[in-house]
Amino acid sequence: MNFTENAWKIFNQSVEDYHILDSVDASENNPFEVNSLEWILYSKNWIDSVQWHLEDIIREEDINPSEALKIKRRIDSLNQKRTDLVEQIDFWFYKKFENIQPDSDARINSETPAWSIDRFSILSLKIYHMSIEASRENASKEHQLQCTAKLNILLEQKKDLSTAIDQLLSDIENGKVKMKLYKQMKMYNDETLNPILYQKIQKK
Repeated sequence: MNFTENAWKIFNQSVEDYHILDSVDASENNPFEVNSLEWILYSKNWIDSVQWHLEDIIREEDINPSEALKIKRRIDSLNQKRTDLVEQIDFWFYKKFENIQPDSDARINSETPAWSIDRFSILSLKIYHMSIEASRENASKEHQLQCTAKLNILLEQKKDLSTAIDQLLSDIENGKVKMKLYKQMKMYNDETLNPILYQKIQKK
């Protein structure tokens, strides 16, 4: 089993586990060894699943504004955790390939492995939910057909993205691509970088 086959299996396990209770407040029961790559992948997808449903909830037209603000801040917090986990994935691969000597003409990819894997995780949620819509019995036939067409595109995207990720990892391992780590430098959650936050602190 190559990397993306294993990752897809883990992502789908997380999605299925989340939908047992289908609650944004459900506890994550990660079955893998703490801080293993599998554990990180599962936890990453669990956050994606929670965020997916929070984004649904916050779009309720009659939602109380104070409740919407709480959800927005919860989404922001989860985004930071998601970013941290993506960077953990990149660090895992960086350590795995640290003894690889890149070719003199090795290229640098525009996206690190983990950010491609991030999109792969979210794609598992898109496919899960589009599959439901494509077969929803109380939806119109037209809706089912439109969602089936969209599902087929998502499945093709899954095939292409998995190929691209596996090729990138192979190219890094073979020295054709140089892997570099970059922190995302998120500024809005940092009270020393967000002017709205640090100006408030300075006034105290």
